Amino acid sequence: MDRGAEVDLQAAALIPEDYLPDIHGRLVLYKRISSTDTQAELHDLQVEMIDRFGLLPEPVKTLFSVTAIKQKAEKLGIKKIEANSGGGRIIFSSEPKINAEQLINLIQTQAQCYKFDGSDKLRFIKPFETTEQKIDFVVSLLDKLSIESE
Repeated sequence: MDRGAEVDLQAAALIPEDYLPDIHGRLVLYKRISSTDTQAELHDLQVEMIDRFGLLPEPVKTLFSVTAIKQKAEKLGIKKIEANSGGGRIIFSSEPKINAEQLINLIQTQAQCYKFDGSDKLRFIKPFETTEQKIDFVVSLLDKLSIESE
């Protein structure tokens, strides 16, 4: 079954055993997180987890961020997002729902950072020191590519 966009930020995105020792409980939460459809549902689940188990450790925060990125990516018709310490790439589906003018503008005005790689890939060259920087950059890029840019 195709579960939408794939997001690989080369970071731990999981519920650690020391946060929630019960394996069944962890599996239930993974399923609930992956089946959320909106940022609001994701936020409510975060609040619930903090209420039940305490403040979220970094890998759980990353899991929620990655899930939020997946939701945005799916709406934009993006198949895959990869980011590592030196940059990454976005692979579009055959019919992406993005602001093409904005994409072309990015490539023309920031050629040192953005490049087309074939017909369906956008490569970005940018050093990242932390997972948080990768998340912020990818979220910002998806917002720029969004047709209903705020």
